[in-house]
Amino acid sequence: MSRRAFIRWLLAIGAALVGVSAFFSQMVKKRFMAEDQPVVSSASPEPAQAVAQPSAEPLPTGPLMSYFILSDLHVTVGDPLTVKKLRQALDDITHFDGPVDAIMLTGDLTDTGTERDYKELRTIVSEYKLPPVHANMGNHDYYTIWINKANSWDQAAVPNGKSDEVSREQFKKFFGYKTLYNDFTTKGHSILLLSQEAYVQEKPEVGEGAWYSDEQLAWFKERVKALYQPGRPLFVMTHQPLPPKGTDGGSHQLIRAIQFRETLKPYKNVFVFCGHRHQDFQNGTPHYVQETFHYFHNASVGRTLNRAYQQEAKNKSQGIYVQVFADKVVVRGREFSNRTFLDEANWSIDLQKAQA
Repeated sequence: MSRRAFIRWLLAIGAALVGVSAFFSQMVKKRFMAEDQPVVSSASPEPAQAVAQPSAEPLPTGPLMSYFILSDLHVTVGDPLTVKKLRQALDDITHFDGPVDAIMLTGDLTDTGTERDYKELRTIVSEYKLPPVHANMGNHDYYTIWINKANSWDQAAVPNGKSDEVSREQFKKFFGYKTLYNDFTTKGHSILLLSQEAYVQEKPEVGEGAWYSDEQLAWFKERVKALYQPGRPLFVMTHQPLPPKGTDGGSHQLIRAIQFRETLKPYKNVFVFCGHRHQDFQNGTPHYVQETFHYFHNASVGRTLNRAYQQEAKNKSQGIYVQVFADKVVVRGREFSNRTFLDEANWSIDLQKAQA
């Protein structure tokens, strides 16, 4: 065999070996890598098909904001039971198995409005690590005019050297407020607190009713407009309850009620809470009324009463827990003395959606 023929023979053998090697390489890939490697097609890909997307993000399942409402504490050195009940409520809240973003105190924080009662209230509150606490004034927070220097009830000597102004200043000093009426916003949800501005020392005609000035009602109208968000709830706290629709109130009621209702009429998803009645959630009296807004009557922490306004259930201590969800508000009555929710006070209110 010539040298040139030998070289051609070697090249042919090499080409054959390369072909065999490639063949076996492909076989190995198919055998051992087929399950792990994507299949690559030589065909031109088809145009991507449009996939339908949900019209909105799914609603969050948990509460967006939660808070407690405590009404009618009536804390006083002269009644140790009121002190005990407030401690029960605050102890329950600090150990509560759920979120608590704020606490609202809706009037009658003290029984007599005296410096001594406020000192007792401060002592109790300072014992607990609490979320933000906000409040409005009730009629009892003006009662210092009935109390003489010996801390005794002295109706004959009214105003006992006191004044409604003294009561207002004590309340503002306690909470660090510049005004009696305020609003509070947390996690995008707002609460307005309206306060009784005068009592019988300045305005004998109001009796035990809640009188709001022109300035407060103008503030109320402006803040509702500014804070309202379509599709979201807005909360309002008063102390005294409303009279029947179409009327203004008198003693033991919100006096300028027609204007109050007119302010809220254009807005959906408004929730109004009041105290003052002390009514036990379990005695059969209605605690929820639907008007153009949702209207709730709270029970009392310090002095829960039966339907005849008798203090039969002396050991009961009740309040409200509010949870805000994306599509509803849940309102539940709480018995602080045994740390349970009350079946008789359990409401779930669907929120009206914002108009597109």
